[in-house]
Amino acid sequence: MTATPQKREDRRVQRTRQVLLQALMSLIPERGFDEVTVQDIIDRANVGRATFYAHFADKEDLLVQAMDPFSAHLKERQRQALARSGNRDAEAFAFAGELFAHAEGHRDVFRAIAGKRAATILRRHFERMQLELVRAEVKALAGRDHAVAFPVDAVAHSLASALFGLLVWWMDSRPRLSAREASDLFRQMALASLRAAEQPRPPVSQRS
Repeated sequence: MTATPQKREDRRVQRTRQVLLQALMSLIPERGFDEVTVQDIIDRANVGRATFYAHFADKEDLLVQAMDPFSAHLKERQRQALARSGNRDAEAFAFAGELFAHAEGHRDVFRAIAGKRAATILRRHFERMQLELVRAEVKALAGRDHAVAFPVDAVAHSLASALFGLLVWWMDSRPRLSAREASDLFRQMALASLRAAEQPRPPVSQRS
């Protein structure tokens, strides 16, 4: 059975987008994200300028769209962990393990996204992605194990900022923790923060 024209077109679009993304990813370690131009990308990818702009508004748009599947992967990992029973503290903030592991394997790219010299638009997008994940986690845990006394959104913003700060520190730290150690550290910090934000429990005599 031959592919339909629509399917062939879809595959061509996917290949073009992938080639452009690979070109950007290969250039980032060489020059740094800020120094890479659209011309550099299309030269490396061997495509025309019109082809690039048919898919992306600029180089930031290219990298931001490339992050979307990763964001979806983290959300699915979070959903699976929250759905499991057993040691809930061990499964809390499971998406952080995936985040640190991915950052460990793509350190140059993550520096371009979240490092101290990252482009503002990318950093904001990355911070927003982390906040969405942390907020969902806090809401789930607050409704299940931790009766949070403070506004959930305030707790989520605080923990998301802590996660981002830990990731930036970890990428440049020496000696460096492993991805597993870094994610375990964040989980312990996050759970401690949730416990500190819990509603005070009434004395036993008042519960009966």
